[in-house]
Amino acid sequence: LQLVESGGGLVQPGGSLRLSCVASEVSLNYYAIGWFRQAPGKGREGVACINSVGKSIAYGDSVKDRFTISRDNAANMAYLQMNGLKPEDTGVYYCGAKIALSGYRCIGNDDGNDFDSWGQGTQVTVSS
Repeated sequence: LQLVESGGGLVQPGGSLRLSCVASEVSLNYYAIGWFRQAPGKGREGVACINSVGKSIAYGDSVKDRFTISRDNAANMAYLQMNGLKPEDTGVYYCGAKIALSGYRCIGNDDGNDFDSWGQGTQVTVSS
């Protein structure tokens, strides 16, 4: 499974971005997807998670009510809509995947340690 993120960039505080994660070589139908981020000098932070059928979704505390995770299994893609961006949202955003049954329950603030496929990351910078 190969993952490629896109959609990052420079945005002013209060702005929006939509990140995309496309998978190749393997269908995402049996994978839970997570978005994670890492700010300079900080550890990896779980941002959002969605299970393979989209029935379980969870968000990190710092992004609740601002970010929305979604997926399109037919297109083999996942998305992260980010609204109300703040400077503290700055970092490299990664898409991760792990094989999980359809009943898998996502957790907020997932540390991602059991996600075993990763993209290369996309930079998000929130600054005026």
